[in-house]
Amino acid sequence: MDRGFEIVSKYAKDDLTIPYRTTKSAAGYDFESAIDMTIPSIWKINFLKVLWAIRHQKTIDDSKIDAAKKILKPFLIPTGIKAYMKPNEVLIIANRSSNPLKRGLVIPNGIGVIDADYYNNEGNEGEIFVQILNFGITDIKVAKGERIGQGIFMPYLLADQDQSTHKQTRSGGFGSSGR
Repeated sequence: MDRGFEIVSKYAKDDLTIPYRTTKSAAGYDFESAIDMTIPSIWKINFLKVLWAIRHQKTIDDSKIDAAKKILKPFLIPTGIKAYMKPNEVLIIANRSSNPLKRGLVIPNGIGVIDADYYNNEGNEGEIFVQILNFGITDIKVAKGERIGQGIFMPYLLADQDQSTHKQTRSGGFGSSGR
């Protein structure tokens, strides 16, 4: 087995679809949402009040900043899927091309990077989430089974100095390899 997808145990009985290519020449495997959820618009009232205060160099209390941060943050859409691949490969999670134009949904860091050692990790079994930010005017409802992103398997290269750098073993789930 070189590369592929499995359903995480949490969703074993939820009738999820393994990612698939929609057309014969598609590079990306379509990922679907594992649940129904609403992605709030970033243009909520507290966010706008904080922007106005910053623009007009007004003092902003911490509670308003915290409320704005809760609105202006990416949401994680669970897929219920994990991916296995060779050690020298990566799964890149990209947005669907129609999401920004039709729905105002973007992946805030541009892409997601799923490393080979994310598969079956202790933190969350390697479940893949799609990070989404809604910059549209209204909240967006995402239905279970709706396509939310696409994954592309790719090989990667190592630098000549790679053997001399310290490496740790992954021990957690989402975002566990960073600080």
